[in-house]
Amino acid sequence: MKVTELFSRKVFVLTSEVGPIKGCVRETSTSDAPAFLKEAELVKGVVHAVNVTDNQSAVMRLGSLAGSVKLKEKGIEPVYQLTCRDRNRIALQSELLSAYSLGIDHVLALTGDFTTLGDHAGAKPVFDLDSVQLLKIASELKEGRDMEGNVLTQAPDFAVGAVVNPNFDPIDLQLIKMEKKIEAGAQFFQTQPVYEPARFEAFVKRVEGFGVPIQMGFVLVKSSKMARYMTERISGIRVPDGWASELEGLSPERSKEKCVEMSARVLKEVGSMCQGIHFMPMGWSDVVPRLIEAAGLPKIS
Repeated sequence: MKVTELFSRKVFVLTSEVGPIKGCVRETSTSDAPAFLKEAELVKGVVHAVNVTDNQSAVMRLGSLAGSVKLKEKGIEPVYQLTCRDRNRIALQSELLSAYSLGIDHVLALTGDFTTLGDHAGAKPVFDLDSVQLLKIASELKEGRDMEGNVLTQAPDFAVGAVVNPNFDPIDLQLIKMEKKIEAGAQFFQTQPVYEPARFEAFVKRVEGFGVPIQMGFVLVKSSKMARYMTERISGIRVPDGWASELEGLSPERSKEKCVEMSARVLKEVGSMCQGIHFMPMGWSDVVPRLIEAAGLPKIS
């Protein structure tokens, strides 16, 4: 069932995220399956769907479409992330048709990180379109025509989502773009990570009239170094005071326990403010089920 149908039924939607490997997938058994498939298996039956990132941070990896198909083969509902960075409008439309033809029912449209951030700094970025325009062409494909008005023999029928950043300052600019995305066809939103309930509540109050479901994004903070980096280096994000010191010097397993404890405090506060949570576990997919339990979030049926 599509997440849009779940939202319409007032289901609290839970999703997680995996990043494909830097290599190919020809696994023959569960034991030698790639890490991202093993991660997805850890949340199977715990979340409604799993996002597959598209060369995240401009680092070359297995394509998100191939990763999404592999999840689908495992009985895990994928959310196919598609960025504008590496493709022109012909390729983007073709990718969308290919995805639906391969059984993909969810697409998350993004502009994409700039190439200088990744491992191929000399790569030429495309950015023929941005995320708003990508949402528009996805909507046009669903209506049975391409960007130039040419009629399709069969139209796709995927659920299309977008991203919004509640941490953006000034927030008015982000709200204007959010409205443009809704007008272009966005059916649901996943936010950038938020750790401040008060900030998220203020954002929710500003957008409550938009009428589109919102999943709050949440990156699992794995170490004191990560907590400090996110606060100091990522614009608009502030990990709660004390998290870095609480994680200092802990063993990996104790760090996971502490992460669950601290994260649950935030999620308990924001659960009633949104229509779902999108987890970005950064390799800690095994923590997601424990966090859902600790935060008292509704379990999937």
